[in-house]
Amino acid sequence: MEKKCEKLEGCPFFNVKMKNMPATAAGYKRKFCLGDNSTCARFIVSEKLGPIEELKSLFPNQQDRVKQILEKYSLVK
Repeated sequence: MEKKCEKLEGCPFFNVKMKNMPATAAGYKRKFCLGDNSTCARFIVSEKLGPIEELKSLFPNQQDRVKQILEKYSLVK
């Protein structure tokens, strides 16, 4: 049985941004939402900061932006 990210149902990335790209969305969901979500940039940032403006443009695979965003909010040095 696969484990689904608890944030998936309300995730604006899939419900708004990827709404018209179902094949691409399915690939992201397989990799980042169904199973281990610990590498999802959106999950990491939202867990630490909640619903912030940067999440609107953050893709799940943009781990390189996570540190930058957390530094902006003084959570990583």
